[in-house]
Amino acid sequence: MRLMRRPTLVVNATLAVLALAGIGWAYHLVTASDTDTAATSSRDRVVAVTQGSVTATVSATGTVQSATTANANFTTSGTVTEIAVKVGDTVTKGQLLGKVDPAEAQGALDTAEANLTAAKQALTRAKSATTTDDATIAQAQAQVTTAQATVDTATRAVAGTVLTAPIAGTVTAVNGAVGSSSGGSSSSGSTGGGSSTGSTSSSGSSSGFIQLADLGSLQVSASFAETDATKLKTGQVATVTWSALSGTRATAKIASIAPTATTANSVNTYAVIAKLDTSPTGARLGQSTTVQVTVAEAANAVRIPTAALTTVGGQRTVKVRTSSGTETRTVTVGVQGDTYVQVTNGLTAGDQVVITVQVTPSSSSRANTNVGPGGGNLGGGGVAPGAGIGGGR
Repeated sequence: MRLMRRPTLVVNATLAVLALAGIGWAYHLVTASDTDTAATSSRDRVVAVTQGSVTATVSATGTVQSATTANANFTTSGTVTEIAVKVGDTVTKGQLLGKVDPAEAQGALDTAEANLTAAKQALTRAKSATTTDDATIAQAQAQVTTAQATVDTATRAVAGTVLTAPIAGTVTAVNGAVGSSSGGSSSSGSTGGGSSTGSTSSSGSSSGFIQLADLGSLQVSASFAETDATKLKTGQVATVTWSALSGTRATAKIASIAPTATTANSVNTYAVIAKLDTSPTGARLGQSTTVQVTVAEAANAVRIPTAALTTVGGQRTVKVRTSSGTETRTVTVGVQGDTYVQVTNGLTAGDQVVITVQVTPSSSSRANTNVGPGGGNLGGGGVAPGAGIGGGR
């Protein structure tokens, strides 16, 4: 019996040792993985100082809209009897858009004209009386004046039953139907004929029985961050690209910059209008765009990649590689572009500057270097390649 128990004890001891070894390996693998995740390394890259253009731009997303819009509203309330246009129709200024039932307005005008006739007759009798009375004549004259004003108002009401286009453009909305009430609302700043009202705007007003827009004169409304808006001024040239029109680009000019900010989620932005020089094929109201404006530019400048510049407390420095080693040099900069920075003092073309890149090993790299049991040594592994410097202006 003792001879049979001894091998069993040996086997159990061996299994216990292997179990402890496995636990130790697993612990080492986990802790090594955590250490690798936190560990970072730096890598230097040396690039030459070059000469070329440096461009600084600001950009914002925007929406296409018409530079000139108008809301056409009936000035007389009544039941709509005719709508002469539909969405998408092109109209000329003064063209008929719709009508309301004129019966009530015409009746009021007929009554006003009859009252005016009677007032005029009374004035004639007062003036031709055998004994004239200045007070009676003045009263009769006042009645004529009042009656004439009533006729003028009634005449405008009759004219207001006919709606005409205040501008030439395209119908973008019809907010009513035959049989509905015209509402009789009016707009300030009338640009149409006497029988309709309309206000032109550059922001695309959302009210009006019939809405019109000049699609031949388009602009983009964009909201720029406050730091970027301070670099803008009217007349600057902008480049507009479309989300829905691949490869489409158009030039525009900054037409206006809002004097006050719009605040959302504690972030200030400024509304900017960029008027398109020409409307590209396929451009439509409401399309999403990106507006980019060049705010500074230097030609044939001594330049370095933006990653090579260090700014601390207002002092700008770069690391320069020389024959004797690496030195830190203070520089003066000009235009700070999107990819390059102009150096006006401290460097010359051909100098070698150092860019330090922080590198963190990826999880896939750790997986490849941490080999499981029986697969060889643990640990090891190379450093991920440093980030390269992209092209730019």
